[in-house]
Amino acid sequence: MLNRKQKHLMLKIVSLFSVVRGYNIPIIILAQYLSAIFILAPEKRALDILFDGDFFLIVFASAITIASGYIINNFYDSQKDLINRPTKSMLDRLVSQSTKLKVYFSLNFLAVIMAVLVSWRVFVFFSAYIFLIWLYSHKIKKFALIGNLTATLMAVIPFFAITLHFYYSLTFEEVISYKSHFAVIFAHAAFLSLLLLIREMIKDLENIKGDFVNNYRTIPVRFGELVSKKIITLLTFLTIFPVYILVSIYDIGYMDMYFYLALIVLIFFLLYLWKSSTKEQFVILHNVLKILIVTGVFCIVLIDPTVLSNGENWLMKM
Repeated sequence: MLNRKQKHLMLKIVSLFSVVRGYNIPIIILAQYLSAIFILAPEKRALDILFDGDFFLIVFASAITIASGYIINNFYDSQKDLINRPTKSMLDRLVSQSTKLKVYFSLNFLAVIMAVLVSWRVFVFFSAYIFLIWLYSHKIKKFALIGNLTATLMAVIPFFAITLHFYYSLTFEEVISYKSHFAVIFAHAAFLSLLLLIREMIKDLENIKGDFVNNYRTIPVRFGELVSKKIITLLTFLTIFPVYILVSIYDIGYMDMYFYLALIVLIFFLLYLWKSSTKEQFVILHNVLKILIVTGVFCIVLIDPTVLSNGENWLMKM
């Protein structure tokens, strides 16, 4: 049995895990590795990517930076979260604000060290990324639309970092020769970005009460729920274009099944959106989008399932 002091320590660990959203970090790492193997560099052997030291450092610098971003976001949103997420907020408050800041700076320092070990360009990249996350949490997120767009950009930046890792040294002629491959990368990025942007706007509907009280000038606060729903509907229809490019023009293996399913889910998502008016209903819509995004991460392997069987054969020979 744990004594009182040990129980308190365990609660603090759980609280910090909640603050950094530790359940998201493995998904982000997995998404970057699967994207690299199946989308960004399919011509490379999966093992070469898995044992690429610089790539490892970039991926984990991204994960650590995102974790620190959750901390600083939680730090600035503490009053708003008391209204929007009272239960989670009480758990998060088991860790003091000063401790959160210490962990925030420690994680950022570790991320910068990892970046320096790769190159000075990667160092500059992650320094700018860390600053952008702080600026978003402190100022930008309070403004309509620009806050949503910045949040989406920050979620996509880690994938931009690993894309640069594979392609920054290409000549102009090589870029032209890779244009069809870049079209596939762009289409995947566009679909993911639209889903993330829709999710951010759903979160604004979900958190409208706390945003209003704390003077966050989000779209629902400034223009109302109806305008938000119209924008979300437009963004949802825009997902058709990257899906069409991926399914009809380029070969993405069995992953086309995921995109067909995603469009069906988004149709029901819209139908439910226009019937929704309570926080609980918007939370359901938010969770549907999270499930759709996470499912998309795991479905990346459907582009070429033989990679998994080849990896299994390699492990069997070891």
